[in-house]
Amino acid sequence: QFMNWCVVDTCAYDYAADTRGYTWGVVGDFVDRWWTFRFGEAFLSKRPNGMTLQKNLQNAHSENYEIDVSPSMFRSKSTAIRFLAFTNFANMGIYHQAISRFLDGIRPSPEIDDHPQQTSLKYGFALNAQQDFPWSSRGFIRAGWNEGQHESWNYTEVDQTIAFGGDVSGSLWGRPRDKWGTAFVANSISRNHREYLALGGLGFLLGDGRLNYGPEKLMESYYNFPIPLYSGLFGAVDVQYIDNPGYNRARGPTVVLSARLHVEL
Repeated sequence: QFMNWCVVDTCAYDYAADTRGYTWGVVGDFVDRWWTFRFGEAFLSKRPNGMTLQKNLQNAHSENYEIDVSPSMFRSKSTAIRFLAFTNFANMGIYHQAISRFLDGIRPSPEIDDHPQQTSLKYGFALNAQQDFPWSSRGFIRAGWNEGQHESWNYTEVDQTIAFGGDVSGSLWGRPRDKWGTAFVANSISRNHREYLALGGLGFLLGDGRLNYGPEKLMESYYNFPIPLYSGLFGAVDVQYIDNPGYNRARGPTVVLSARLHVEL
């Protein structure tokens, strides 16, 4: 029930999707007693964060790999550890090439999409662990990395991330249908990605002509509660504190306040 993208998913995992987060693909898995292996093949968008998917797999495609392990670390408490990897092939620009063309005077500013048709490889890895605890509480820790030399393609402009947090049921304070959750995240980008933005380059989410780099750090907390007017009606309040938003020390810190209404029929 978190709202920040970097808590909802591993931000450095540039998964296959269009700008709304959808794609077409095929997934298969092999399930054993305490572990599972999954493989998925999916379409990528034709352009970064674009609406149109590239249906020709010779020009673009994405492979996703996952090993899901469920060890019995605590009796009667669920444990899940997931190792993931992706390989994306698409017509991607390369940060150091865009920087070189700018420094050589070919372009007035670095442009990541100024390159001939080329099918490049972007890859990355992620680790996600979740654990149930007593008193109806859960915790997670998550880390992700991608090679950071090719442009961000579908999800968001993060090359390295680490996050941890959890939630707890309101049973502890006599409101079993309530839930409170808190998470902490730190994000960074590669050296070439930083230089590209600092020289005036634009990504599909970032870029204002200057960059005083600092890792992006955030905390998010929400409180979810039923509304007594109707049994399926829930409300939530959410607060995010973001330091160095967009990796820029010249920005923030900033606070984002949100409210949410959920109806179950």
